[in-house]
Amino acid sequence: MSSRRDFLKCAGLALAPQRPKIPNIVFLFADDLRFDTIHALGNPEIRTPNLDGLARAGTAFTHAFIMGGTQGAVCVPSRAMLLTGQTLFRADKDLIGKDAPERAVTFPELFKQQGYVSFGIGKWHNNPRLFTRSFTGGENVFFGGMSDQWKVPVADYDPSGEYPKQKRRTGAKFSSELFTDSAVRFLREYKGDKPFLLYVAYTAPHDPRTPPKEYLDMYPPEKIALPKSFLPEHPFDNGEMKIRDEQLAPWPRTPEVIREHTAGYYGMITSLDAQIGRILKTLEETGRAGDTIVVFTGDNGLAVGRHGLMGKQNLYEHSVRVPLLMRGPGVPRGRTSGSFCYLLDLYPTLCALAGLTPPGSVEGKSLAPVLKDPRKQIRDTMFFAYRSVQRAVRTERWKLILYNVGGRRTTQLFDIRKDPWELNNLAAGAAQAGRVAELTALLKKWMKETGDPLDLGTR
Repeated sequence: MSSRRDFLKCAGLALAPQRPKIPNIVFLFADDLRFDTIHALGNPEIRTPNLDGLARAGTAFTHAFIMGGTQGAVCVPSRAMLLTGQTLFRADKDLIGKDAPERAVTFPELFKQQGYVSFGIGKWHNNPRLFTRSFTGGENVFFGGMSDQWKVPVADYDPSGEYPKQKRRTGAKFSSELFTDSAVRFLREYKGDKPFLLYVAYTAPHDPRTPPKEYLDMYPPEKIALPKSFLPEHPFDNGEMKIRDEQLAPWPRTPEVIREHTAGYYGMITSLDAQIGRILKTLEETGRAGDTIVVFTGDNGLAVGRHGLMGKQNLYEHSVRVPLLMRGPGVPRGRTSGSFCYLLDLYPTLCALAGLTPPGSVEGKSLAPVLKDPRKQIRDTMFFAYRSVQRAVRTERWKLILYNVGGRRTTQLFDIRKDPWELNNLAAGAAQAGRVAELTALLKKWMKETGDPLDLGTR
């Protein structure tokens, strides 16, 4: 008996084109992960075999950034920007510390509305009700208050969105393994017909940097190289010199202390890499690897001794630049792109790859054109802000940072092409006065476009 397809062909009836399979999405989010902490992307000291494989199998974006922060806990506004696709001050207005108005549609929420099963795991660090709004389910969710990577307070999905403390518990194992267990369990048990979005947000490599011993032992501190931008102290008050992150190491910073902190940082990252390997392996074993878009990135960078700093409350490259890897349907293999992008650009990018239309509130720009041509630029310049004390703008070659701390103004100008470590401040030279003025005008333009409330003319 002829099949229906053969019958239609013989009858001369046209067949409708088959709709492409809707991709699953696995979003892997690290905490405090600097851009230069992946072996395959140029760090010879660190061991990240699974992330190396992810980079080889997909596209690596080497110039992905966050826009900065409106508070010391930079991860909060960073996650707000990622989730809403909005720029810093609009995400801050709509999401941070509030119940989140309906106009602030997160990308998991949009995918949920469009028929995806969305499942959240790990660090949320935004409004709990928004978590329930964004996901159809969740497990081992961390809303804040961590002081021990081995005893993370977690909760499971609550349809009411309340997540009362009496329903929270202490995780019984190292955070990265705890969250990965939930992700692997979801992938193995999910039997639904709908596509899924799995969001796994780790607390590593955030401090306390206490990885399992086998990973810490991989990095003897005495063998760790000091960064070229190591300084015992920052050369001036940047407006955030005494915050908790900066108190993790004594002043002046010593080479021995910075090597020890870096060893712990690398151990946390290699431990995280091993857990990510479990998720990638499970995708293969369940037959979903070919139908799943995998995204790996971090919420912000970290100084760990660079410029005499320890934290991320600054606008140097080490703190605003993050790694970004993508693999899966629609993502070319083995490519690297230096195109400027923000994490908030991932929202419209994932929509483009899944055939969805982002809401009008999204300000991010899709990276789909860059995936087609890695030389394509969707942004020519970048803007950064930290609270009311730091503002910066960057072009492909130049970076200007302005500080206003207690009425004292400081200007830095770096030639990033010649000075990627941001060591040689050219702002004071008369030869660069025109460039400083040009970049300051560009900075003010960015501030106006993003709704920045700071007035550079009076502060």
